[in-house]
Amino acid sequence: MFSFRRVAFLLALSLPALQVLQAQDSNSSSSAPATQDQAQQPAANQNQGEVSVQARIKARREQRRAQAIRDTYLHLYEAYVGGGYLRTTPGPGLQKLTEYSWNAAVTRFFGERLGATVDGRGYYGTAYVGLNPSNITRPAISQYDALFGPTYRLILHPKYSVGVRGEGGVAIGNFSGDASGFSPQSLGLYPDSTTYAFEGGVFAEANLSPNLSLRLMGEYLGTGYGSTLQNGYGFNYGFVYRFGKQ
Repeated sequence: MFSFRRVAFLLALSLPALQVLQAQDSNSSSSAPATQDQAQQPAANQNQGEVSVQARIKARREQRRAQAIRDTYLHLYEAYVGGGYLRTTPGPGLQKLTEYSWNAAVTRFFGERLGATVDGRGYYGTAYVGLNPSNITRPAISQYDALFGPTYRLILHPKYSVGVRGEGGVAIGNFSGDASGFSPQSLGLYPDSTTYAFEGGVFAEANLSPNLSLRLMGEYLGTGYGSTLQNGYGFNYGFVYRFGKQ
């Protein structure tokens, strides 16, 4: 009897202790995930902040680039002056000669890309005509072109641009200026005449400032002297100055 009462008394004392231990275990198990979530939340906020800062930097960079393109290519007019080089045929059956040229042009733009160009140029060279009764073997010749057509910029960048141009117009050939009274035909040259001309090319410009750039252009020039087609190939180089605001 005494033993049974002692056991019952011990059990009564142990029940509150078990309840306290269970409560502590439940609190520790529930508080552990909360502590982990609290540790992950600052890291997530930091990553989101870094992404937001990078996005703002990228957006500002794109805005500056777009503004630089507008400042450079939204001018109303563009004036060009320079020189050039052309390989063409001075007469039927003659070998090709090298002509050196001056070139001046003005372009009126209707946006950042499309413009209309008026172009004037002069070419000067010395033709080799071989032995003949006149004893003139290397007469000087010249031609002058007036052209008009569209210009289109394909690539726009604050530092450079790439575009194409196509023009048509007239060419005036002076083949008798150094013939000493002989006809150009007797020297194997084309006769003096005014004929058609057309031109096409691809140009690249390096911008020194929003208003000033350097241009290099490879081109084809076709003319119709002597009722035949002369295929000329060469390049132009010079300065471009932009002015006026659209």
